Formats: sequence, C-alpha cells, structure tokens
Amino acid sequence: MVHEYRSGHRVSQNSYEEGMRLLLAPRLAYFSGVARHEHVTRASQELAVPQSTLSRAMVRLEDDLGVALFTRKGRTVSLTPAGRTFLTAVERALAEVERAAESVRADADPSAGKVAFGFLHTMGSETVPELIRAFRVDHPRVRFTLVQNYGEAMIERLRSGELDLCLTSPVPDEPDLVARRLDEQRLRLVVPDEHRLASRKRIRLAEAADETFVTLEPGYGLRRITDALCAEAGFKPRVAFEGEEAETLRGLVAAGLGVALLPPPAVPRPGVVELTVTAPRAAREIGVAWLDGHEDTVPVAAFKKFLLSRRGKLLPD
Repeated sequence: MVHEYRSGHRVSQNSYEEGMRLLLAPRLAYFSGVARHEHVTRASQELAVPQSTLSRAMVRLEDDLGVALFTRKGRTVSLTPAGRTFLTAVERALAEVERAAESVRADADPSAGKVAFGFLHTMGSETVPELIRAFRVDHPRVRFTLVQNYGEAMIERLRSGELDLCLTSPVPDEPDLVARRLDEQRLRLVVPDEHRLASRKRIRLAEAADETFVTLEPGYGLRRITDALCAEAGFKPRVAFEGEEAETLRGLVAAGLGVALLPPPAVPRPGVVELTVTAPRAAREIGVAWLDGHEDTVPVAAFKKFLLSRRGKLLPD
C-alpha cells in the first residue's frame, strides 16, 4: 500500500506511518495546550513558547494532516469537530507518555527503584528470599521483579532487557555477558529409601551406571552437569523422566521411578536417601550474570554489589 505524502512523493505504508510519527510527535503538546486554552497567547505563556512559533506549528500540523483542527478569530481559537476527535487521542497519547516517564523514573529512584532479578528454581525456596531479606535491611524501599527460570531462558531475558541480573548455573562464558562465580553447591545422588544403595553414605557415580535416572529437561544447566558427570564416570544415563523442577524429581525418586543427581533440598524429604558422590567430584558453580555494557540504575548497582559481597557465602550451610 502506498500514500501520496508531502510534495507528491509516493511512499510505503511503513514509511508513511514512520514519517507521520516524526512530523506529529513534537507538535502534540503544543496542540494540546492551544486546544485547552482556546487562545494562542495563554497557551504560549503556559508552554513558554513564542506565539509566532506556536501559531506556525499549528498551521503546519493542520497542513500535514490535511485537516482543519481550529477555527480562528484573532488569537482566540476553537476546535473543529475533527480537532475535538484529534484532541481526545492526543491527550490519551500524552498521558501514556507521562505514565511511562514516571514509571522509568520510579524504577531508577535511588532509594525506591526496581531490580529485575532472575534465578534458578532451586534457588527459590530458601536462597533468594534470604538474599532479598538481607538486602532490604539497608534498602527497605527497593522493589523487585522476580523471575524463576532455567539458565538459558534467563540469559535470553538478560539480552532482551527484561532482567537486570540473574543467578544461574553453570556460570556463563559469553562475550556479551559479565559473569562472576559466587559459590559452589555439592550435588548428591538421591535414591529411594529402599534402594540397594540406600544403606551407603558415599558412592562413586560409576556404581550407578545401571540405574534409571530422572533428570531435568535438556537445556537446563543441571541436566548438562548431570550428563557431563555421568560421561566422566564412564556411562550415559538411561533416562526415565525429564522434568522442570528438582523437587518433582525428588518426589519421583521417592516413588521408585529412578535415581537423580540433585542439589540439597531446602528441607529433608521422606522416602529418599541422599548419598555423597566421591568420584567424580559432583558440584555446580552458582554465579551472577548481567549484560556487558548495560548502565545500571542505582538500585541495580546496589544489589549487584550486595550479591558480589556474598561470594563464598551465598548458599545456606
């Protein structure tokens, strides 16, 4: 679709719409002021714009639209029917811009701004609530938008600007990200309490080579770690179920569906026994990541500094 647009040029629909936005946007506040006062002089005084500038802007606005917005009598003006219709839409648009401006100013407020923070599901029951509680002792008015997800999904949200920071594992090594290791979490082999290995306290992972495993889905960091540890132990795990939550897997182990490599639970779960893996060393690194070159607001910078101060003591004992 094409339009006749300024000086007879034919332009595409997208170019036409973009051109209209560029032409109209700077004049909308002027139009709203003149329309509200129905007087160029009073609008000029309120907007701190010379009368001649305001008058020319209104004439050009009408010319660009191809519609008369005002009837004029000296410095006094009144809206035409088209002008009243246009004013309704303009005031909605300006109000939305004002709300957006207030929102971003509020988010960046040093004492009461917002932090968009992502974290792994396994961090949600204990670690993250404790972190936020401790941070808010000195920053009680800072607000949080919290997202629980697996590592790759959070990295994409960092890149899209939806998140400021995320706790993830493995610690990413990407050229567009900055990541810092904060802590390490030992993984355990979880078996049903009536399993042949349940009487053991420690185990080499190779001893579980013939077991059926329940794991997280491909794409989850813990799944990659599980596959890598099993490969290091000399076998590929036979997988009976792939899920999205570590505690769901722990429940399935209790039901006898298989065994699993999992981080420690927030509270002990009946029906399972958790064995220390002696070889290979079974652990995952937990780190914080953010987008390289992204300028932090004051609240985000404060929370980032707080997280980095927890290096080596991020996880509960």
